[in-house]
Amino acid sequence: QVQLVESGGGLVQAGGSLRLSCTASGFTFNTYAMSWYRQAPGKERELVARITSISGSTVYADSVKGRFTISRDNAKNTLYLQMNSLKPEDTAVYYCNARWNQVYWGQGTQVTVSS
Repeated sequence: QVQLVESGGGLVQAGGSLRLSCTASGFTFNTYAMSWYRQAPGKERELVARITSISGSTVYADSVKGRFTISRDNAKNTLYLQMNSLKPEDTAVYYCNARWNQVYWGQGTQVTVSS
């Protein structure tokens, strides 16, 4: 059974930091590109950051470049998102995504940034 379980969300003041984790099971984690998406109320889900399976190359949304860092630990089947200098506009539900020959989603974790 495939599972992506996010954790680490919460309430933080503007300028603060959070670290999200996504623990994967039920598929070969190190063969999948992994991503973080987010969806704010009334908005479409958007890509925040992606990391490839082997080389670990990364891409970021312009809105988070220089503030967020995506990483993965293939030995632990875990994806991370370090979020620094958080802004109120970063408030959203953050989702973990795995993509290769299948696409999997986690259930999401709420991040709320107060001004």
